[in-house]
Amino acid sequence: MSESLPAPDGILATVTAPGDLKRLSTEQLTLLAAEIRDFLVAKVSRTGGHLGPNLGVVETTLALHRVFDSPRDRILFDTGHQAYVHKIVTGRQDGFDLLRQRGGLTGYPSRAESEHDFIENSHASTALSYADGMAKAFALRGEDRHVVAVVGDGALTGGMCWEALNNIAATGNRLVIVVNDNGRSYAPTIGGLADHLSTLRLNPGYEKVLDLVKDALGSTPVVGKPVYEVLHAVKRGIKDAVSPQPMFEDLGIKYLGPVDGHDVQAMESALRRAKGFNAPVIVHAVTRKGYGYRPAEQDEADCLHGPSSAFSIETGKLLAAPKLKWTNVFADELVKIADERPDVVGITAAMAEPTGIAALAKKYPERAYDVGIAEQHAATSAAGLAMGGLHPVVAVYATFLNRAFDQVLLDVAMHELPVTFVLDRAGITGPDGPSHYGIWDMSVFGVVPGLRIAAPRDEASLREELREAIAVDDGPTIVRFPTGAVPAALPAVRRVGQVDVLREDDRQDVLLVAVGAFAGLGLEVAERLAGQGFGVTVADPRWVRPVPIELTGLAASHRMVVTLEDGVRAGGVGDAVASALRDAGVEVPLRDFGIPAGFHPHGSRAEILAALGLTAQDVAREVTAWMSQLAEQPELQA
Repeated sequence: MSESLPAPDGILATVTAPGDLKRLSTEQLTLLAAEIRDFLVAKVSRTGGHLGPNLGVVETTLALHRVFDSPRDRILFDTGHQAYVHKIVTGRQDGFDLLRQRGGLTGYPSRAESEHDFIENSHASTALSYADGMAKAFALRGEDRHVVAVVGDGALTGGMCWEALNNIAATGNRLVIVVNDNGRSYAPTIGGLADHLSTLRLNPGYEKVLDLVKDALGSTPVVGKPVYEVLHAVKRGIKDAVSPQPMFEDLGIKYLGPVDGHDVQAMESALRRAKGFNAPVIVHAVTRKGYGYRPAEQDEADCLHGPSSAFSIETGKLLAAPKLKWTNVFADELVKIADERPDVVGITAAMAEPTGIAALAKKYPERAYDVGIAEQHAATSAAGLAMGGLHPVVAVYATFLNRAFDQVLLDVAMHELPVTFVLDRAGITGPDGPSHYGIWDMSVFGVVPGLRIAAPRDEASLREELREAIAVDDGPTIVRFPTGAVPAALPAVRRVGQVDVLREDDRQDVLLVAVGAFAGLGLEVAERLAGQGFGVTVADPRWVRPVPIELTGLAASHRMVVTLEDGVRAGGVGDAVASALRDAGVEVPLRDFGIPAGFHPHGSRAEILAALGLTAQDVAREVTAWMSQLAEQPELQA
């Protein structure tokens, strides 16, 4: 692959705003769609990002911008990761060289980037509620505007969508809902709604050959002739209009479809009819995730949903050598535990592969449940499973458990039920940006009575703490770990109760409490402080909520306590340790390092932590300054 990619040429080079699409002929649109797919594959192959969903929504996005007038008309994407094509046709082609990198384009709609972006949504199933509110506001203000919500990648499995639909039908405002039905979220979408839509997709009466796409594919390098036979073999033959489906119309919302979402003209026709109907309309677009790119078409697991880093254009395989990931360790240990305990079951919310539950499902399919994008239901269903005598392990991204706080608090914890929540991607995750940062869990869930929170630091501690969590039978537990590769082993020099001591100097100046993934950082800080003549004890509490009583004993023999955590400071582990010291009457000054409350911009994890002052050099410098202020005070005796 060359060092730099050329600027877009052909028809794509002439599209700098949505209005440019409206002058293109049918043949030009077909070629443009193929060029956009080439562009997406070339750019995302260098940075990583959400490829599969955007390959599947090219023609639908073009039709949307030809029919509606953004930004006056509001086009909202749910989920937001299917908005790359929208970014391309709204003047942001140049920004794709830095997609998801610090200072570059975000991987989701961003109000700071463009007047065409309105909601910065990456948590699915929210757009219909935004759209309902916008449509009400425009109606009340007498403004002649349309609101369009593009709902796809399994978002309709989320309960918020159905709450919104109920209200949208009741108000009857001008609102177009495009259901981008690709049958998948990360993996194939599950549930009764998915089954119904699948029946429509597979109806043998729909016949439409993709001739225009064939012509376009033959003229472009990445998605050219080799892939056409794949597309031809899997075409569903979708007709533009069939009789309205009662499932949606029973809600009181007009239904159009199914429509071939890869046919710009068919989509335009349906959207124009929907636009002219001054009431809520659902346009059911059938698409294929990963459409037009052979490696994505052949990836049964997730259609190259979101390659995390650079990959080969020819094969779709990541270029970096594979490393042991936290998720892999969890998945492996969960299966081992399930081998030993038939009461252990797994639950995930549309992310079986990304969270590791797929490994359990492969060996014990009857003991793994994918509930769709429905974290609230996942938590309370887990409560029911626990009431039925099982021990559920609910695996979700840390950021997404925020949506189920009430269920964890009142449906699980209040009933003292043994449910283990495994939070993947905890802490600063990097390229996906602030909506995906799992920095709230230790603070938010730290207030839940009876809930225990573990933060492993390496492979061995993850395996050990997962087993300890599943062994708890009188209340809920959380095990949290970050994204990416597992660090080298960080063995303890000794264990005090449930606290691991990772380093211990003869002098006892600073007790450095390093939480989970920050254990390595804590050891680096200790080395720097030792170079300044300070004696440092580095302790990994392992279980951070409730605060281990052993920490207060260790703190009493030191001159200062410093906490390091990969979560928000407000209400975090530092606050909890400070409270525990006060309750124990231990009057030792405490300083806490963590993530400042805020929505921090995307970038690599290392870049963001450096910007926040969470490097060994930064922390050691501040601790040295604080210790200097204590220089005149006598050392406390152990």
